[in-house]
Amino acid sequence: MHHILAAALLGLFLAPPPAQYTFRVVKTYPHDRNAFTQGLEYRDGVLYEGTGLVSRSALRKIKLDTGQVLQSFDLPQPFFGEGITVLNQQVVQLTWQSQTGFIYDKSSFRVLKSFSYPGEGWGMTNDGKQIYMSDGTSQIRVWDPVSFKEIRRISVTDGGKPVNALNELEFVRGEIWANVWQTDRIARISPVDGRVLGWIDLSGILPKAERATADAVLNGIAYDSATDRIFVTGKLWPKLFEIKVIPKA
Repeated sequence: MHHILAAALLGLFLAPPPAQYTFRVVKTYPHDRNAFTQGLEYRDGVLYEGTGLVSRSALRKIKLDTGQVLQSFDLPQPFFGEGITVLNQQVVQLTWQSQTGFIYDKSSFRVLKSFSYPGEGWGMTNDGKQIYMSDGTSQIRVWDPVSFKEIRRISVTDGGKPVNALNELEFVRGEIWANVWQTDRIARISPVDGRVLGWIDLSGILPKAERATADAVLNGIAYDSATDRIFVTGKLWPKLFEIKVIPKA
């Protein structure tokens, strides 16, 4: 038993520190400055966005180039929309404190069913086989995509310390990328052991002067796997950015 513990501790100390990255803006797109962005995904040439705030929460399909809302479904009160993910011709959307998720038909946005989960709902993504969900803590829940039942949890750590306030999630090239609420940083997380492999610093991508309120924080990561493009935005941001992630000098 002592040998196992020693090996685990040795692994922790031998693990390299997370790599540090910065960014380059490739292209800037318009974004609805009234959208309280909670979930963002890119599929088949369009963006899917979940927005929050009671009486302003929605699921939207958006034209990337213009920011035009092509399709929308408004969540009724008292629901506060949170993260979304697109899987198996469906869109799944969390709510913040109602312990209720909604499943929509991807093409019609018709509500197919709802499901329940304990605790808060924050961010969500999938790898084609499993759904990953954040709840504002350092834990990422792994769900079966059919039953929406929890399979396991990933504890996210940096140097052995928990990384809390994990928010919007995206699955990118075998990693889980996560916004950390109220920061300009994205954590690149190993889905195997929850270790933070790298930090992307997006400081300065949207000047403070263009952020309407203190709530207008970085939140929203979308990955176009077909062309290997990364998109980011924030709550109440007037812009959405395509970025290239580059190592810090």
